[in-house]
Amino acid sequence: MDTIGDFLTRLRNAYQAHHPMIQVQASFVRTEIARILKEQGYIEDYQVIEEGPKRFLRVLLRYGPRQTPALREIIRVSKPGRRLYSSAVALPEVANGLGVAIISTSKGIMTDKEARRLRVGGEILCFVR
Repeated sequence: MDTIGDFLTRLRNAYQAHHPMIQVQASFVRTEIARILKEQGYIEDYQVIEEGPKRFLRVLLRYGPRQTPALREIIRVSKPGRRLYSSAVALPEVANGLGVAIISTSKGIMTDKEARRLRVGGEILCFVR
């Protein structure tokens, strides 16, 4: 099962249905993606909730005036059936620099701009704009 793809699909569907928040099972990668989305202004906030042995990630969605979603599009790039890797110099620009690519590198999960600055490549998880 593709847990990252499931998380991105839940985000996409919640924005389409104008839900105020979503809650998914927490993992390190999902939490790091939520951290980046918050830093970039695509979501309002996130928190990890522990209920007994289980951990959940609660994501508060951000909307603009007239309930326009802050996140227009989120696309899963590297999939379990076809992994996509890129070097630091070949990292793609999303929407001519207006969007963000989330990259899993040896130094952690980061945006494409950070990966270029640190000169590290890795697996391209998704594109956000």
